[in-house]
Amino acid sequence: MKKPSGNRHKSRELALKAIYQHLVGAKPLSNIMKEMPEQEEYAKADEEYFRQLTTQVFEHIADLDDRISQFIDRDINALSPIEHAILLISGYELIHDPSIPYRVAINEGVELAKQYGGTDGHKYVNGVLDKLGAQARPQEAVKR
Repeated sequence: MKKPSGNRHKSRELALKAIYQHLVGAKPLSNIMKEMPEQEEYAKADEEYFRQLTTQVFEHIADLDDRISQFIDRDINALSPIEHAILLISGYELIHDPSIPYRVAINEGVELAKQYGGTDGHKYVNGVLDKLGAQARPQEAVKR
């Protein structure tokens, strides 16, 4: 297996910024992807993973929103755009990328929420991801 060329956490941060731009400004993916190399942390990220993650989240956004909506206490559009983007990223990893361990997907989402979200946003994100993860990966959820 090929070792990633950069930091996947940085890749998730960049994906968060890209998805956030789309959620708040309806910016097209092609425009966002052209601008991302200008970000300071881009050189530190695993570029291939960033591109794959961001593209796949955009491709599955409607399905992800439907799945996430089952575990939130408000309309998906009433979520903070940061928390919504984090739930999309971690939700994608939980549902569609079994190569990412269950705990890693959840922990990365919580860490992004602590870093970029509101004061207690990480608690909300953690609760939603725990429920989504239990549904998406019941075998792994039981083992924790």
